[in-house]
Amino acid sequence: MDVEGKKEKKKRVKKQRIHMSIQDSAERIRNFEEVALGFTEKEAIEEASRCLQCKRPRCLKGCPVDVNIPAFIEKIIDGEIDEAKKIILATNSLPAITGRVCPQENQCQEFCIHPNAISIGSLERYVADNGKRPETITKENLETKIAIVGSGPSGLTCAAELANLGHKVSLYEVLHDYGGVLTYGIPEFRMPKRIVREEVEYIQSLGVKLETDILIGRTITVEELLNEYKFNAVYIASGAGAPNFLGILGETLNGVFSANEFLTRVNLLKGYKFPEYDTPVTVGEKVAIIGAGNVAMDCARTALRLGARESDIIYRRSEGEIPARLEEIIHAKDEGVVIGELTSPLEMLGDEKGNVVGLKCMRMTLGEKDDSGRRRPIPIPNSDFIFPVNTVIVAIGQKPNQLIAQTTPGLETTRWGTFVHDKETGKTSRERIYCGGDVATGAATVILAMEAGRKAAKAIHEMILEKDLKSET
Repeated sequence: MDVEGKKEKKKRVKKQRIHMSIQDSAERIRNFEEVALGFTEKEAIEEASRCLQCKRPRCLKGCPVDVNIPAFIEKIIDGEIDEAKKIILATNSLPAITGRVCPQENQCQEFCIHPNAISIGSLERYVADNGKRPETITKENLETKIAIVGSGPSGLTCAAELANLGHKVSLYEVLHDYGGVLTYGIPEFRMPKRIVREEVEYIQSLGVKLETDILIGRTITVEELLNEYKFNAVYIASGAGAPNFLGILGETLNGVFSANEFLTRVNLLKGYKFPEYDTPVTVGEKVAIIGAGNVAMDCARTALRLGARESDIIYRRSEGEIPARLEEIIHAKDEGVVIGELTSPLEMLGDEKGNVVGLKCMRMTLGEKDDSGRRRPIPIPNSDFIFPVNTVIVAIGQKPNQLIAQTTPGLETTRWGTFVHDKETGKTSRERIYCGGDVATGAATVILAMEAGRKAAKAIHEMILEKDLKSET
């Protein structure tokens, strides 16, 4: 590197990170508008200009979908925003979504060698929101048909990849709207539904046929898709939509929700827009959320926006062990969410009308680390207490619905209800049936579901080409 190059590198190293503007906490708890406001053009260029453009960029190995990060960042600096978007779309079909909810701090940004890691996710969002999508190029028609089950991030990604490879793709969704967890599970203030619609419209522009209100395993079975509808392969990306519960007394009381039900009512059924939509969600003044992942934070923050006076996270470990993204924890606390750490629920208490009025809990302390790498919570004897509540939301994870497994002979599952599959291809125990996303791994991140969709699309394409070669010989 020449002298000028070294000076420029030092200059970039000294630059401080540009943070996105956000709504004031006192204001945003009164609305469902997006909290993070995104970069301006000036901010995006300034943040992009901090990138060191490493000869061996480590950020690349942290991206599950292989986005060429240095290349798109360089295009931002050059003012070529459309070219930047083209680079991202080469491997990531849903950049406006990943730019908002992808945990970049634990992936690409974790490997960035800059002392103040580049805000890769924020730059990706800027490109996705402001760049134009390239015109759809008609691909070679391979005269093959692929069925995708589920329109969440994994299904959408697999559909886009296969359509780009020339296959005819039909995507089946059980609900009346597309997007899976992006639509029913993530609140409007984190994932505006217009963004999801725009991304789905792009997938449709590739030639993907979308079908709603079809329950695969009941309306149509996987066997029928293969044998009667003559699909060459089926990719199952039906997610993990069945909630886990605690198994304690009182979980059937009025005012007790699973996180899935609560967020679906608010997001998919537009409960937050009552009375414009006749789907009210009543939370009462004091809401307790059991769990401390991203879903729990979404529930806690949503409850405040619906009018709760107090929203408390009930978590059996300490705040340092919370699995939610740091950004979500900070936003939640800024909005007034209380973190009730080292607390474990024992029983939900009701009144004579069957409404939940209290949560019996026990104090905990932390012992040695368990298999998850976190310190194990240990009950403190005689530490029981009653926590008054009007609403309880159970947010301790989800598991796959078993309908498809039960109606598809030979499709093996694990003891957790996920499909037995090859991690690199998504291939299941049944020929021509592949899977990915939460139905394969259990509840995980959007970007990991997308990675599975890409891998499965590649494997399905290669499987079909291999069969074609065999039929010709």
